[in-house]
Amino acid sequence: MRSRPRWVPDPSPTLGMSPRRRERLAQWMFIAPAGVYLLLFFGYPIVKNIVMSFQQYSITTFYTGAAPFVGLQNYARVLSSDVFSQALLTTVLFTVGSIVGQFVVGLALALFFRRNFPLGRLLRSLLLLPWLLPLVASGTTWKWMLDSDTGVVNQVLRGLHLVPSGVPWLTGTWQALLSVTLINIWIGIPFNTTILYGGLQDIPTHLYEVAKLDGAGPVTTFRWITWPLLRPVVRVVLVLGAVYTVKVLDIILVVTGGGPAGATETLATRSYELSFQQFEFGRGAAMSNVLVVISLAFAVLYLRAGRRARNASEETP
Repeated sequence: MRSRPRWVPDPSPTLGMSPRRRERLAQWMFIAPAGVYLLLFFGYPIVKNIVMSFQQYSITTFYTGAAPFVGLQNYARVLSSDVFSQALLTTVLFTVGSIVGQFVVGLALALFFRRNFPLGRLLRSLLLLPWLLPLVASGTTWKWMLDSDTGVVNQVLRGLHLVPSGVPWLTGTWQALLSVTLINIWIGIPFNTTILYGGLQDIPTHLYEVAKLDGAGPVTTFRWITWPLLRPVVRVVLVLGAVYTVKVLDIILVVTGGGPAGATETLATRSYELSFQQFEFGRGAAMSNVLVVISLAFAVLYLRAGRRARNASEETP
């Protein structure tokens, strides 16, 4: 058999590699597509947004290509405006109200569904519907239901003689903020219920059996068994809920549009308004970066809470 000439290249270069190098090459080949995707669709927009926040980037930039560097001017204008302080307060009220409502109702439902009863699985499946529906569809439906004149909510209240006239759910200042908060609670209940229900399933059942033999009631059992063992999961749920809620945009835009009189304008809606209504892209980018910093603070808390939850689960007998 004739041997291959030395000047002919090896048709399979990886054959000369060691098994360890071939394994590392295979690992990088699997990671490379995900890395390219993250760089293109996550890395570039983040870097572009940061650069844009230091520029006077307006709609004329798309025609002229000129975006003068203004340093921290955009951040100074954003943080010193009266609208920012009001939007920050609204964001805090909306976030705290949503998280508290979602958690309390979600925990109650998780404790309820922990018991075995007919159609329990079916009801748990139906509970996920608010979470699975598109936010625009949910917001549009709730906007129709809360209409002051023709909304079904006011019609029911008037029919039961609970109110003499329609409640301005979407036109009153505090009523509008209450409405979008309640809608966001309705959307977030399935998530809280699912995570807390999973945490309850991890609690050993023999602890409840021993407590029952000792004569402990439901309140005592919850205080000394359920709550301490569920606390790591609670931390994760609360922090993750804050990360999701602080940047809610769809519901507020669809239901109230930030009104009336800015009563429901949050940092997220303010960033959208600056960028896509006033076309001040530099200021809008600065506002969104402030929101990113707040979200990152909650993300750090989430990572720490997740680490504590894993450590606690490993220590649980």
